[in-house]
Amino acid sequence: MKLIITKNYEELSKKAADEMADIIKSNPKAILGLATGGSPMGMYKELIKMNKEGKVDFSNVTTVNLDEYIGLSGDHPQSYRYFMNENLFNHINIDKTNTYVPNGLAKNIEEECKEYDARITELGGTDVQLLGIGNNGHIAFNEPDNELLSGTHLTKLTEDTIKANARFFESIDEVPTQALTMGLGGIMRSKKIIVIASGESKAEAVKAMVSGKISTNMPASMLQMHRNVTVIVDEAAAKLL
Repeated sequence: MKLIITKNYEELSKKAADEMADIIKSNPKAILGLATGGSPMGMYKELIKMNKEGKVDFSNVTTVNLDEYIGLSGDHPQSYRYFMNENLFNHINIDKTNTYVPNGLAKNIEEECKEYDARITELGGTDVQLLGIGNNGHIAFNEPDNELLSGTHLTKLTEDTIKANARFFESIDEVPTQALTMGLGGIMRSKKIIVIASGESKAEAVKAMVSGKISTNMPASMLQMHRNVTVIVDEAAAKLL
């Protein structure tokens, strides 16, 4: 793992945006694996700025998102499709038909998962996968468990994750309890992985990811087995390293 420690979240966001922009510049048809949540929002703002300044071109880029809540349509304000549109896609020169997010309203969940994995395979896999990390070490919605799944699948969210995501909803009762998520196999097949984390609340998970024992009860620790991982954290998130 390559570890980059920045002073604060702003510096982290700029560094992550630079890393992503370099990949697009070297391959204008790059396949980007993207993430949602609080961690990447600063990076997306930087990428929007770079796009408007003509420093990075998204016109031939394809994106694949990690996950989506079950039961939320793409126009629901808390869906991850809506999040991506509002925080990135609506503000850059990307063709939205080349942006993929799992369908949280799919009638046949198993078929949706198979089709999502098949689409990623058809694209040739992701050139880079952006990841955040949960306080409990989850990546995407691969929660700590005795076993982890390789392919895209339906998962039940843990109480910790539901509580963490409640800040985006008016009430914790509104937070979906299930999601579709890319599995560890799909994530690990990416040519490059970028992990971003900010704040003291992520410090223990970051330490376990970087130097802890590899365990399904700490999903992020699996990244130690990937050949090309860059971890970008601020000083607060790196305090236990």
